[in-house]
Amino acid sequence: MILHFLKLEWKQYFRSSYWQKSMVLNILLGFFALYVIAMFLIVGFQGYFILKKQFPTQDPLKIVNSFLLFAIVGDLLFRYLMQKLPVMNIKPLLILPINKSKLVHFVLGKSALSFFNIMSLFFYIPFSMVLIKEGYSTKGVLGWLFLMIVLIQCANFLNFLINKSKSAFAVLTAILVGGFLAQRFEVFNVASTVGQAFDAVYQNPLYAFFSVILLMVLYRLNYVQLRNQVFLDEAVSQKVKIANATDLSWADKLGDMSPFIKNDLRLIMRNKRTKSSFFILIIGLLYGLIFYPNPAYANMEFFYAFIGIFSTGAFLINFGQFIPAWDSGYYKLLMSQNFKYGRYLESKFTLMSISVIILFALGIPYVYFGWKILVVHFAAMVYNIGVNAHIIMYGGSFNRKKINLDQKAAFNYQGTGAVQWLIGIPLMALPMGLFALINYLMNFEIAAAVLALLGFAGIGLHKKTMRLITQKYQASKYSMIHSFDQEN
Repeated sequence: MILHFLKLEWKQYFRSSYWQKSMVLNILLGFFALYVIAMFLIVGFQGYFILKKQFPTQDPLKIVNSFLLFAIVGDLLFRYLMQKLPVMNIKPLLILPINKSKLVHFVLGKSALSFFNIMSLFFYIPFSMVLIKEGYSTKGVLGWLFLMIVLIQCANFLNFLINKSKSAFAVLTAILVGGFLAQRFEVFNVASTVGQAFDAVYQNPLYAFFSVILLMVLYRLNYVQLRNQVFLDEAVSQKVKIANATDLSWADKLGDMSPFIKNDLRLIMRNKRTKSSFFILIIGLLYGLIFYPNPAYANMEFFYAFIGIFSTGAFLINFGQFIPAWDSGYYKLLMSQNFKYGRYLESKFTLMSISVIILFALGIPYVYFGWKILVVHFAAMVYNIGVNAHIIMYGGSFNRKKINLDQKAAFNYQGTGAVQWLIGIPLMALPMGLFALINYLMNFEIAAAVLALLGFAGIGLHKKTMRLITQKYQASKYSMIHSFDQEN
């Protein structure tokens, strides 16, 4: 029976229209997976020697153990955002005389072979091999490796239990951030305390078998949860959700654009796919913290333009690249209404421009790392509004793929086409390359001024540019309606 399920999964995957339409995307994802595997292998084989060189008086295994708490919690957060339960299409099977327990066991067993679970092993296994080669106890290392493999599976099943809980995400974030701050400001030595537990497993490998009990409990909880949902009436029933009303009266000040802006804001707040815009916004806002405090980037002024464009334009890029596909579910109805198409597009532009200004304002504290950063962020803000917003609006006229708003954003490439890949060149590469060239030939101030002047020029030509963009959308309106009616 299990073999039959695997055959059905294989046929479903390769016969799907998604596979046929996204061959290039699947190839790119394959190369990305190989890249991640290669990086983990390199760190796994070389990590011991790197730590030994950097900390010659410390045991590399104890250093790794001391940071495993942060690695495990970080892995859970990553899974929360990215991993989905690999539920096979079981509705047609529910009317057949098939043991439902086998269906549930297959789904859970399949999740154990997820790439998220295999990925970490490309670090732990090579690292364990190096430890044994360097004279560590074979039993101790194998016990430690066994513990890590079981904990990976525990994280897998724990994620499915907490995945729909927003409070769980907040708790995990608090643990990660709180533990880091406590360690950073020496309030409490979290790393050393937790590391001792993993050290004990190395000293006595039998302790690793306690993790098996935890895994069995988590598996059982998942089994009970899924088994209670594997019924025909549960599968076909429609759940009615009552939307929470949100006061958006402030948008009335925007005139005849306010109904469209309100609709976009409700769409963002109420749907799984669009909620990712908030996470991208936070990532964009904090993106500079990866580079600005690092002395290695202190003299790389040309890179400031890239950070500024991404930091102030995170929402613009993430939300704008799928205009008007966000409305694809009701685009035909929308186009039958009596309104000016130009005002519909203008509302999108206004929403993105407001987000750029807000992100710039929230990023003003980056001036702590130098006045040049604030100057570049201001120039990037103006450039995003005057140039990039128009580019991304024009690119949206080529979108022809429908988006299901109820699906998660993680590893969801529905609606993604060649436009989304190609548009990154003028959005990011062009301003960064232009800034770097002028900075090299002249100086930093002129480079920032050119970006800002291009942005102001785009703002000055906004009405004329939007008329041309509106004409392009109107010319593509019926082909969009036809394309959005097709299932991906």
